Amino acid sequence: MRSGVFNFLAQDRVHFGVRAAEGIGAEVAQRGTKRLFVVTSRSLNRNTAAVAEALAPVQDRVVGLFDECVEHTPRDTVIALTRRLRETRCDLIVSIGGGTVIDTVKVALVCLAEGVDNVDAMGAWHMRVNPDGTRVTPQPRLPPCRQIAVPTTLSGAEFSDLGGCTDTRNGTKQGYTGSHVGAAAVILDPRITLHTPQRLWLSTGVRALDHAVESLCSINAQPLVDATSVRALALLGRALTRYATDPQDLDARLDAQMGAWLASMGIRRTEYGASHGLGHALGADSGVPHGITSCVLLPTVMRYNGEACATQLAEVAAALGDARRPAADQIEALIARLGLPTRIGQLGIERSRLPILADKGMAIPWVRTNPRKIERVEQLVEILEAAW
Repeated sequence: MRSGVFNFLAQDRVHFGVRAAEGIGAEVAQRGTKRLFVVTSRSLNRNTAAVAEALAPVQDRVVGLFDECVEHTPRDTVIALTRRLRETRCDLIVSIGGGTVIDTVKVALVCLAEGVDNVDAMGAWHMRVNPDGTRVTPQPRLPPCRQIAVPTTLSGAEFSDLGGCTDTRNGTKQGYTGSHVGAAAVILDPRITLHTPQRLWLSTGVRALDHAVESLCSINAQPLVDATSVRALALLGRALTRYATDPQDLDARLDAQMGAWLASMGIRRTEYGASHGLGHALGADSGVPHGITSCVLLPTVMRYNGEACATQLAEVAAALGDARRPAADQIEALIARLGLPTRIGQLGIERSRLPILADKGMAIPWVRTNPRKIERVEQLVEILEAAW
């Protein structure tokens, strides 16, 4: 008999289709915020008026701004933000940006909760796998404040309590979690995403597809997540195609945001597989953005899991619009139509590096929960060779 537990996020609400300024103003008023700290990206803050416009109604409450977030969230950036948050004694954080920005705040909140003040001390708080395959998931205390998020990509970071962070000393990516580190509220404003570079928007859309596919194929799939994933696939497939025709189509952008929201229901509720696991290894080792890792890994991993996930992949195929065509072929074709890479070799990564990536991949928890069981590094080399 099927059994399981579905854990809800400590998330109060999602505003969708509203202007960022309206959503932020409503949250600040409802929460009685006095000291607001802003975390965003350098490009959005310094090259556009988007951040200033979003903060206009609450500018008198802003006590600090941090725009030094770095892709893949290195530990030293997290510590720099943690120190700023301590200094300002803020009572709410607003994150305006993509997954990097939102994840930087999540991990900083873990550090605030546990009094962590240097990169070495962070080592005690990340999720990890023991040599015997068992998982360690530290649970920090509650942080002193929450964040609200205004996402500008489709990564789905705003809908999870999992933050990825890179230890640059050895090029490995680690996950941090806590019951209140995720966004307490989310504001989906398609207008602010007009500033997002096209490649980033589309590739994070593929990342959202990856969330949906690996949720459906999960070894502990959830009924609610199954339903949202199927709907997400249909929304994302259509919205990304419409975007490619007209990047100014705000309805297509909002549909993509809705799809990313639905696809994110599986984050930390279902166990992902080798696309996410190897993606973390590839990203941390070679600096490849997570949207792009999904582009070059997801179709191959789907084929690798084909026999183990035949029923689920048939659902994916139907949701994408053609029940008679293999799901992996449809996703790979979509990625190519969007002008994104579909092979690791297109990223300038030497084939000789694949065994190193495979070795690092064995330390990623999601590799161990792939639906077609992976127990040997040679299996990861096989997947990477097929994807190269």
